[in-house]
Amino acid sequence: MYKIKLHKYIIPLGICLAVVSCTPAIAPLTASKPVPESFEKSTDTTNISTTPWRTYFKDHNLVNLIDTALKNNQELMITLQEIEIAKNDIRIRKGALLPKVGIGAGAGVEKVGRYTSQGAGDASTEIMPGKEMPDPLNDFKLAAYANWEVDIWKKLRNSKKAAVSRYLSTVEGKNFVITSLIAEVASSYYELLALDSQLEIVRKNIALQTNALGIVKIQKEAARTTELAVQKFQAEVMASKSMEFDILQNIKETENKINFLLGQYPQEIKRDKSNFINLMPSIINSGIPSQLLSNRPDIKQAELELQAAKLDVKVARAEFYPSLDISAAIGFNAFKPSYLFTLPESLLYSLAGDIAAPMINRNAIKAEYSSANSRQIQALYNYERTILNAYLEVSSQLSKISNLEKSYDLKSQQVAALNRSIDVSNDLFKSARVDYFEVLMTQRDALESKLELIDTKKEQLNAAVHVYKDLGGGWK
Repeated sequence: MYKIKLHKYIIPLGICLAVVSCTPAIAPLTASKPVPESFEKSTDTTNISTTPWRTYFKDHNLVNLIDTALKNNQELMITLQEIEIAKNDIRIRKGALLPKVGIGAGAGVEKVGRYTSQGAGDASTEIMPGKEMPDPLNDFKLAAYANWEVDIWKKLRNSKKAAVSRYLSTVEGKNFVITSLIAEVASSYYELLALDSQLEIVRKNIALQTNALGIVKIQKEAARTTELAVQKFQAEVMASKSMEFDILQNIKETENKINFLLGQYPQEIKRDKSNFINLMPSIINSGIPSQLLSNRPDIKQAELELQAAKLDVKVARAEFYPSLDISAAIGFNAFKPSYLFTLPESLLYSLAGDIAAPMINRNAIKAEYSSANSRQIQALYNYERTILNAYLEVSSQLSKISNLEKSYDLKSQQVAALNRSIDVSNDLFKSARVDYFEVLMTQRDALESKLELIDTKKEQLNAAVHVYKDLGGGWK
C-alpha cells in the first residue's frame, strides 16, 4: 500500500526536478569601471552640492522665482504622479503575496431527463420520508472562496522588491527634475539680467552714435567732411536701434520661458537690472568623484533601475519552476432557500492543492527570461553611462569656470582700452586728425567688446549654476 502511494508522488516530483534542471542560469554581469579618484588631481572632499539652494543663490528675486517654480511647475507635478503610480504598483505586488478571498452567491435551476442516471436517481430519492426530490431542481449557494499561490521560489517577493526599487527610482527621478528645474530657472534668470545689461549698453551706444552723427552733420555743413560720412554714421545708428529691438524681443522670450517654468501666464519677471556686471559667481568646491554616486539623483535612479532589472531576471527565471496553488471554499448549498442554513446538511467545503510546471509553453518563458536578462544588461550599461556622463559634465564645467575667469579678465581690459580709445578718436576726429571711418570702427569694436563681456559674465554665472547641478546640488 505504501509503495502505491509513493509512486503517485515520485512521478510528478521527477517531472518537476527535470523542469528545474533545464532552467537556464542567470548570466553574470561584468563589473562596472571604477570612478576616477579626483577632479584635476584635487583631493578636497568639500562639496557644494550639500549647500541648500536657498543658501547657494544669494539673489532674493531668484530665490522667490525658484520657490514658485517648485510649487507650480507642471513637469514636476507630472513626476509626482509617476511616484504615486509606482507606489500603487507596490501595493499590487504586495497583494499578490496574500491569499485572494472572495464571497459569492448564486441561484440556478436544472431539469434533467427522467431516463438518465441522474434523473432516475433523483426520482428514487426522498428528501425526507414521503417527500421526493423536486423536479426541476433549484440550486442556491452562498460561499466564501480563497485561492493562494505559495511563493516557494520567491517569485512574488522578488516582484514586490522590484516594484519597491522602481518606486525609489521615481523618487530619485523627481529629485533630478528638481535640481534640473532649479538650474534652468537660475540660468534663464541670469540670461535675462544679461539681456537687460546689453540693452542698457546698446542704448548708451545709440546716444553716443547720435551725438557723433550730429558732429558729422555740423562738419559737413562746414565742408570739413562729406555726405558719405553722414550716411555711414546714420546707418550705424539704425543698426544699433535694430539691435535694441532684437534684444527687447529676446527679453520677452526669456521672460516667457521663466513664466513657463513657473507655471504662470506672461508677466514681468521681478529683478534687479542695475548691477549685473558686478555679480560674482559662487565659490566652487567640487569634492571627489565618488561623491557623485550618492549626490547625483540620476545616478541613484540608474542604480535602482539596475537593482529592479536584476530582480526581474529572478522573477522570469522562477517561471520555469513548478508553482503550488492552494484553493479552498466554505459555504452553504441547497435546492430550497429554507434549507440553505440547515446544518450540517447544507454545509459545503473544499480544499485542494495543485502543483504544476510548464512543459509545453517553455519557449515563451525562455523568451521572457532572455528579454529580462537583456534589460538587465541594458540597465548596467545605462548605469555606467550615467556615471561617465556625470564625471565628464563636472570636469567640463570646472574647466569652463577656470577658462572663463581668465577670459573675463582679458575682456575687461579690452573694454577699458576701447572705452579710452572712443574718447581719443572723438577728440582726434573733431580736430580732423583721423577720418570718420576710424571713429566708426572704434565705436563698433567697443560695442562688440562690451556685449561680449556681458556674455562672458553670463557664462560665468551659468557655469556656477551648472556645476552645482552636475555635482548633485539643489534637491536636498
